[in-house]
Amino acid sequence: MTSAPPASEPPAAVPTVAALRDDAVALLGRAGIADPSVDAELLIGHVLDRRRGEVQALAITAAPVSETDAATIRSLVERRATREPLQHITGLAPFRSLELAVGPGVFVPRPETEGVAQIAIDALYATSSPEPIGVDLGTGSGAIALAMATEVPHARVVAVENSPEAFIWARRNADAIAAPNLRMVFDDLENALHDLDGTVSVVVSNPPYIPQDAVPRDPEVRLFDPAHALYGGEDGFDVIRGVSRTARRLLVAGGALVIEHGEAQGAGIRALLEADGWSATATHRDLTLRDRTTTALR
Repeated sequence: MTSAPPASEPPAAVPTVAALRDDAVALLGRAGIADPSVDAELLIGHVLDRRRGEVQALAITAAPVSETDAATIRSLVERRATREPLQHITGLAPFRSLELAVGPGVFVPRPETEGVAQIAIDALYATSSPEPIGVDLGTGSGAIALAMATEVPHARVVAVENSPEAFIWARRNADAIAAPNLRMVFDDLENALHDLDGTVSVVVSNPPYIPQDAVPRDPEVRLFDPAHALYGGEDGFDVIRGVSRTARRLLVAGGALVIEHGEAQGAGIRALLEADGWSATATHRDLTLRDRTTTALR
């Protein structure tokens, strides 16, 4: 009596974009990611070199994914589930029309800062000077300075940063974007740019403004953003006081100061600036209707 041939193994299921997306959304949702479908699609797109809309189309058509790419996608999704910032995983942060390199040691630019940059850009355009000067104090990744330099090409823009780690990222972004009207300066913002005293049209800053004993809610901020970019002393205003002093010596009469801050700090910053002699102080809301930016005139 002959024995029956051994049963063959069923073929392994081929990974698909749809299955990988569904698994990623489920894992990221359990991890507390605010919009897991966005992050899942962006991570898949990063590995497959596809835009988010293309990933969505590939999911609808059940497009297959190689085992190598599928393993990479799963690994990146697991990293994101630990609340490592998406931008650290991809190495890139979109900001207005720019794509910036970011990673450990530099503050990841946020969408609300795009509105701060817009106010500074509008102020540069409003000057009568044929070559206005804009200064970004504490430039971090270079986001605001590069936005001003690329969107106001007739301006001269100077970016100041005193963190070696952040300056490396800012320098990298400046080299990649290669705006000819941008100058990078490694210096403390209170001591920088005495050569420009009384000549600057716009000073902008997104300084550290979180009070020392406050704990950011988001793990991405609390665990991954550098402390020097977050905390501004006991009341959160230590660096802002320095920004006010430096901006007053840099700006021409009538020049504009633009400061990003926390949603509950507008009144306090207006009072600080008015005590320093600024005029026309005003606080502006971001797209979520939270107080985000305070402006003043020299």
